[in-house]
Formats: sequence, C-alpha cells, structure tokens
Amino acid sequence: MIDDPEEELSEEEKAAAAAWGDMADDDGDGGDGTAPASGPMSNRVLDQDEIDSLLGIAKGEGGEEKTSGIQAMLNSALVSYERLPMLEIVFDRLVRMLSTSLRNFTSDNVEVSLDNITAIRFGDYLNSIPLPAMLGVFKAEEWDNYGLLMVDSSLTYSIVDVLLGGRRGTAAMRIEGRPYTTIERNLVERLVNVVLNDLTATFDPLSPVTFRFERLETNPRFAAIARPANAAILARLRVDMEDRGGRLELMLPYATLEPVRELLLQMFMGEKFGRDSIWETHLSGELWQTEVNINAVLDEVSVPLNEVLNWKPGSRLDLEVTPDSMIELRCGDVRLFNGQMGRKGQHIAVKLQDRLIK
Repeated sequence: MIDDPEEELSEEEKAAAAAWGDMADDDGDGGDGTAPASGPMSNRVLDQDEIDSLLGIAKGEGGEEKTSGIQAMLNSALVSYERLPMLEIVFDRLVRMLSTSLRNFTSDNVEVSLDNITAIRFGDYLNSIPLPAMLGVFKAEEWDNYGLLMVDSSLTYSIVDVLLGGRRGTAAMRIEGRPYTTIERNLVERLVNVVLNDLTATFDPLSPVTFRFERLETNPRFAAIARPANAAILARLRVDMEDRGGRLELMLPYATLEPVRELLLQMFMGEKFGRDSIWETHLSGELWQTEVNINAVLDEVSVPLNEVLNWKPGSRLDLEVTPDSMIELRCGDVRLFNGQMGRKGQHIAVKLQDRLIK
C-alpha cells in the first residue's frame, strides 16, 4: 500500500505548490489551455522591476535610493574597515585645541564638538557633500599624500560675519545661487590654515607630520584626491559661535594614514607591539648586576701539535713578554682593555691603559 504524498504536505506547502502550478499554467498555455511541445512546464521570466530589485538598483518612494539585493551585500563588505583607536584620541585632542585656536581667531566664544568618526568610501563622500561648500585640499608632507577639509556654507557665512564685525544675536545672511567672493575665500582659507596648524600639533606626539594647505575648491569634482572606491576616515566637527556656526568635515584616506597605521592601531600612547617594557626594564637592571669572569692574558704562542703531545710535567714554555709588556683583559672571547701588570701590596694588579671595546 502506497501513502498519498499530499497527506504528508502541510497547508502552506500545498498552497505554495498550487501557486507555482498556476504560474506554470499561465506561462505555458498556448491560448487553448494546452502546454507547449517542449514540456509540461516552462521557466518563469522575471520582469524589469524584479531584476532591478535583485541587482539593488531599485528606488523607494519619492525617488530615494533604497539599497537591496546584490548592491546591499557589496556595500556591507566594502564599508567595513578596521578601527583605529589612536586616531580617535587624536581627534579628541584636535577638538580641545581647535576650541582655543578659534576663540583667538574670531575673538568670540567658540565651542567645537566632535559629532562622529566614520569609515566611508571616497566616492560616496564626494557625492554626499551638501553644496555650496568650500573644500580645502591639503598635503601631509612627511606621508606624501593628501587630505580634505570641508567647510559648509553655514560656517562660511558665520566666519565672514564674525571676522567682518557682524552683530551678535543675528544669524548670518545667506545668499544662495551665487559663487563665493574673493573675500569669503580668503577668510575661509585663513580658517583652514588654523585647523591644519592644530591638526599638525595633534599628530606631533604620535608622528611628526606637517599638513600644508594646497588649494581651495568649490566643486567636489576638482577635489578628487583619491579613487572613488578607496577607503577613507571621515570626522565630522560642529563649530558653534553662540547663535551662529556650522560644520567642519575632515576626510583622510586610508592611503594617507598608511605610514602611521601601526601607531594608530595602539590602544594608548606609548604601547609597544610584542614587547613588555616592564620586563625589559627589569632584565636590563639585572644585567648590570651580573658577575662576569675577566681573564688577564699575558701572551699567546703557536706551538706544533706534535710538540704539545710531547709535553711532560716539568716542561718549560717560554713567553716573549717582559715586566713592562702590555697584557690584555678579556671576557670570554671579547677583548676589553690593555693594561700593565704590577703589584699592589701582596697582590698582583693590572693598571688599565687602553679601552679596546667601543
């Protein structure tokens, strides 16, 4: 007796089988309800929306891009970069120093805060920059690579307003749709130099480096300092001047940080990879207290082996030395000093003359 296979299927499995059967009938009918000659069922063809969804190029409501499918898997793999603990400490120090420097620069009450530090692809960052904005391109001289400093429009107008004597308590005027003037560019360039000087000082305890201002751009396409797919570190800073302010964004490609990558992986300043400084200090201290044997060598002669074999108790070996000859002091096979032999009280002594080991 053979059991009916439909009895072993659950209700959900039966419903799924029926749905696939209906789709097969719809795709395979020739108009008269008969299946094509190639077989009882034909492969279902995906429409364009399903293909776009599979590839991850579909858009959500309102035209917003929605990451899904293969594109979501690629993004999750590409944006996962290693964490650099020491870099977070460097940026924290930059915030403290920049607060003081900007107070002196603007003669106003300035507060700088660090919003976040993220890893991002360089191309994605350029596409996400809110325009209009000013992009300062700078070079790390010792590392022979570049970085990017973005000053948004709010901070640009606020700096111009503060430096040119704008009244407190009034928001900076923003005029959209026009390029930045020469005065605005020059004032922002001064601001960028202040930030770069503090950034140089913050990296100094870790690795001496000089960040030199290169140029100021308003079009992100002209500020391409790395390939779009390259990894980069992005630090977002918030600058508040009472009721005015804006954002600074500091972008450093991983290629720029590669010369100091090992130092940035440290958990705290002065960490030595694979070394125990406490044990090294203890070992070096004990070595200075170690007792060693010093041999005073009067002379060395070469004797044939057959003559050595004929030596007997009472045989005499003549050394070509005199009481005024120099002798050597050795520790093992290492020659340490030359000296002259003499007597002190009831003991034979050696007076050191020349140091042989440097």
